[in-house]
Order: sequence, then C-alpha cells, then structure tokens
Amino acid sequence: MTIRANAFPEATQWSEGERRAMNTFWPLLMRALPPDVIFIADPEGSIMGGGGSIGPHYSGNDPREMRLVGALREVLAGGHLGYEEVQGVLRDVLPLQVDNKAPGVSESLLSAFLIGQRMNRETDRELKAYCLAFDDELGPPPVADVKSLTHYGEPYDGNTRFFRSTLFVAAVRSCYGESCLLHGAEWMPPKGGVTEEQMLKFMGASTNLSVLQAKELLEDEEIGFAYVSLREARPSLYSLIGLREHIKKRPPVATSEKVQQFVRAQGREAIVAGFYHEGYEEPLLMLMKRRGVHSGLVVKGEEGALSMTTRLRSVNASKGLPVNYCSGFRSLNVESTFEGDGVSRQSFNLEVNASNYGFEPTNTPRADRSVSKNIELGLAALRGEKGPTYDRIVLNAGMVDHLLGCDGAEDVSVAMDRAREAIDSGKALKRLLNYIKISHKLK
Repeated sequence: MTIRANAFPEATQWSEGERRAMNTFWPLLMRALPPDVIFIADPEGSIMGGGGSIGPHYSGNDPREMRLVGALREVLAGGHLGYEEVQGVLRDVLPLQVDNKAPGVSESLLSAFLIGQRMNRETDRELKAYCLAFDDELGPPPVADVKSLTHYGEPYDGNTRFFRSTLFVAAVRSCYGESCLLHGAEWMPPKGGVTEEQMLKFMGASTNLSVLQAKELLEDEEIGFAYVSLREARPSLYSLIGLREHIKKRPPVATSEKVQQFVRAQGREAIVAGFYHEGYEEPLLMLMKRRGVHSGLVVKGEEGALSMTTRLRSVNASKGLPVNYCSGFRSLNVESTFEGDGVSRQSFNLEVNASNYGFEPTNTPRADRSVSKNIELGLAALRGEKGPTYDRIVLNAGMVDHLLGCDGAEDVSVAMDRAREAIDSGKALKRLLNYIKISHKLK
C-alpha cells in the first residue's frame, strides 16, 4: 500500500474506503505495531498524516539493517537501485539465520524489499544483481569435459496440474551427447508443486549432490545429465524459502534463479527457462546473454514451466502470449560469445504448433500434485508406451535441440526422430536408472 500511495497511477492508488479505514485505525496501529513495520507503512511520515516521526527517523538495529533501510526507502518511493547497491544488500543480509543462534535482519524489512522491487518491476541492472550476487559463494564453478551443456531453468515452485517433462527430456537428450543440468528445490512457494527433486528422491536417487559430483555425472558416458539442489549450490538463496512462503508473492529471485550455471562446460553452453507472465521473456534472455552462453531459449510452457504441449490452442485461451510461445537467440560467432559486446546473434520467436511436426492433438496428462503419478507417466513413456506423454517428451527434446542450434538438429524432423530413437531403444530409460544407482556411489 505504501508503494501504491507513493508511485502508482492515480487510478490504482488507495480507494476512498481504504483511506477512510487507515485514517480510522492508524492511530491504534501506531501504538501496536513494531517500529520496522511503521517505517514500511509510512517511511517519510507523509502518507498517514499526523506527522509521525518513527518512519523518517528509523534506521534499523545494526549496520546490515541500516543499509537495507536506506535501500528500502528508495524502493518504497517507487524508485530503483543500482547493481552494486542491490548486491550489497543481498550479501549483507543472506543467508538468513534459521537456527536463531545469531540475530538476523528484520524479516519484515527484507520482505518489503523483495516485494517492493517486484512491484516496481525490476530493471535489468537489478535483475542482474540478483542473478549474479552469489556466483562465488562456494568458489568458482567446476568445468565439465562435455561438448555441449544445457542448463534447464524450470520454475522452482513446480507443477500443480500437468505432467512435468524436463527430467525425462534430459534423459533423452543425454543419449546423443546433449548433456543437461537441472536445478531447483524440493519444495518452493507459492505453488508448492511437483519438482524434479521430489521425483528423483521418490525414485531413490540422491538429491544431495555437490556441484563437483554433478560434474562427474555429466561426464559419465552412461548418464550425461545431473540435478543440483539450490540447497547445495546456493545456501544463501536457499535460506529464503521460509520467508518466501510467508510473503506468498514471487520475489525477483524467482526470475533470476532460473538463469544459473552451477557447472560450466568446456564445450558450448545453452540456457532454457520457462516463464508465464508476459514481459519477463526479454529480461530472462538478457540474463542469459549476460551469462555468456552460446544459445538461450525461453518457453511459455504449460503452467509457466518448460513443457510445450501437443494440445490445440483453445478458442477461449487467455490474452497475451500463447502456450508454446518460444523466444531466443543463437550465437553465430562461437569464439566471441564470452566477450559480451559485439557478439553476433541470431534472434527468433515463434509459436510451436505440434501438429506441424506430425503430432496428433491430445489433452495434456494430469498429475495434479502427485509425484508418483508424474513418475508413472514419465517412466511409461521411456519404456516406449506411445501416447500423449511420449509425444510431449519427444516434442520438447527435439524442439529444444532444433531451436538451440544443436549439432544434428538443423532439420526439426530429424531432431524428433533422434529423440524417438533414444526412447524406443531403451537408452533413455537406462540412463535414468543409471543416474538413480550411481548418484549414491559418488564421494
């Protein structure tokens, strides 16, 4: 409400009813609320009336909070921060103390900071700060000896309705040398849906792998893909999960965490990320270019995840970009992709119509928050059972190969056939089973 009063267009500022309610109850709230919350509600003493002095004079309880409060004043006024300012705040306050052995910053202040930056729509420099702030938290990333590596940025909060295909797609693509690194969390708000970590854990795989162990699995010729938990790779960002559950809204890090490189590759690298809300496709691609990868792709899959569908577009579909919308880039000058400026790239955007590639229109299989159902669907497809799930795995493997410009995928029909062969031969299922077994043997 503070940002609405300070910075939103007049039509979306406080209603007359909201103003009457605050005029009535603010004097009572002033006596009941702690100083940090009073500061958030009226940081300059100018919104509620009465000339309150707590907000203008509030500075926090220690040097970390002082920095946070200073940044938050700008955010609550509808303003934006610089790259170094955002990174400074994040590194000061994270990781959050979860064992209460040491005092931490006010969660109210940090929550307001995260929500406020999202309400103000983060600038490119703010998103870059969130994306890169903890790259060196555990030291430089290991470099895998693989010719090609795709980093999969699924939304960390999972799927609540439809089949989530990426784990099974990774097993398929690894069969022909397209190594895949998945990352996420076991559970993440606000959706709290089915995630890759839940599926791997349910099937008996280890989900506590370090980035060095993930590198070994990527290099293993019998596996070629890996999953890294945010818990192991970025403890500081992982410590935010409890706070994110309380604030309910997706903070800026919900966007930036999808564009990570927990392991690097000696060969070419690509990043694929899912999105739902229109307007975030370009910021995601900007972050991928900042990462210096050779190719980048954003997909509006079902539920904002990466899974493209074979279902026909409904005549009653919501406004905005359709499901199966893809946008991305491919670097034409491979040698210069890490230079940043002056890189020659081919950009593209399209809506993928699965029927154009020979797929029959089918409704998407539903898992409805069931981890076991999602696994059952995926394993049946990898065993060669034809149907909607099989088609989705083939579509998402072959189309990603084609759009990223992978070797041997210039012809999309050839890319699809290659994915089918990886399934029908049993190779993809064998690699997934190898992963489950070998993940426990790494030291």
